[in-house]
Amino acid sequence: MTATQAVLSLVLATMVFSVALDLRVEDFRAVARTPRAVIAGLVPQFVLLPLATWLVTLALALPPNIEAAMILVAACPGGALSNVVTHLGRGNTALSVSISAVASVLAIVLTPLNFTWMVSTNPVTAGWLRELSIDASDIWVSLVVLLAVPMALGMACAQRLPALTARIRKPLARASVGALLLFIAAGLVRERQLLTAALLPQLLIVIGHNALGLTLGWLGAVAFGVSERDRRAIVIEGGMQNSGLALGIIAVQFGSDLGMVVIASLWGIWHIVSGLTLVALWRRKDARVRA
Repeated sequence: MTATQAVLSLVLATMVFSVALDLRVEDFRAVARTPRAVIAGLVPQFVLLPLATWLVTLALALPPNIEAAMILVAACPGGALSNVVTHLGRGNTALSVSISAVASVLAIVLTPLNFTWMVSTNPVTAGWLRELSIDASDIWVSLVVLLAVPMALGMACAQRLPALTARIRKPLARASVGALLLFIAAGLVRERQLLTAALLPQLLIVIGHNALGLTLGWLGAVAFGVSERDRRAIVIEGGMQNSGLALGIIAVQFGSDLGMVVIASLWGIWHIVSGLTLVALWRRKDARVRA
């Protein structure tokens, strides 16, 4: 793990810890009593978005590495960041965490399966087909280090140290979000040589692809008839893919192909922008309802 990856992992773990300060065991018991909502969150990730992405790449005449990158991102599960964004948007955080946990385990099988069939059945990307393998230990390490451990520590702190929790909850949440934004800004400055007008087509592709994921998440939530809080969680899970996992696969399997790296990196930036935009809209809506 590089120093940059270590810093980002620490920031994400801190954000998950701050989210867990507002969670209770009963929140997860409520989710277990309604597994329909978890299924509603998994269907857009592993069925709807991959299928829609495959159809889009068949219809568009894009370079094979760009289409392969879109397919790979669509095949990846959501990441821990979706839990934080769901929390900020006043969605069902416990449901978001549950969907992320189940999706991370399913990704061991479904990510290489979805990627392989989509690439092999697309004439443009068929030549790009590779034998994709994901080390199960990487998924489990990510699941434990970035999600399970900080989540358990945060919930334990809330239960055993309520006074301390009350003091640190808001400052820690603000500091962790600020650290993430600074990290993104630093990355943009570091890679500023790539930020030219030539990048606009790839950015538009990512924006459209992300909007597709969010829309399919909303449609899936509506189809399953879940509540407003659950719907917010499912929308975010549908549109926030684990671009970090995609970048790791690109580095190992595709020799860090520049076109693929650009798409996955732009996804990592844009889905934060779209997610925080939804947070602002939802919070404004809640304020109007309270008024």
